[in-house]
Amino acid sequence: MAVNYDHGATVVVGRICGVFGVKGEVRVQDYSRQNGNILDYEPWVLRLEDGWVERRVKGRLHQKGVVCQIEGYEDRDRARTLMDVDIAVSEDQLGTLEPGEYYWRQLEGLEVINLNGENLGKVEGLIETGANDVMVLQGERERLIPYVAGVTQVDLDAGRI
Repeated sequence: MAVNYDHGATVVVGRICGVFGVKGEVRVQDYSRQNGNILDYEPWVLRLEDGWVERRVKGRLHQKGVVCQIEGYEDRDRARTLMDVDIAVSEDQLGTLEPGEYYWRQLEGLEVINLNGENLGKVEGLIETGANDVMVLQGERERLIPYVAGVTQVDLDAGRI
């Protein structure tokens, strides 16, 4: 049964990347900063061919990854049909941010304007480097700009940084 979710109300937090064992468990690529945080969210919303479907999940950390049993997928063959399926959660399950903090997905697509008024490009993605996050901009050419204290203003409504 597909559920008609408003895409803005869900956030993709992972992807099913393989099967595990013979009882329908799947390997999950967790997009959160701390591997395993995806297990804190329930229910999951899966992007299947016919739309978004809500499912209950039982999971655990296994070695360096996440392994889950998804409701309705109790054998390996059925679980294999979930390969490369996106995992989303309701936006209201995510933590509240402090003023001036943003989720990466909020910054993607924003135009970046420098202090001279030059448009440097649009945020295509971000990279975590350890020292600081880096914005990947696409404009006349690709640019990598550190997201640091020098970023003076983020205006989500105007669509610019």
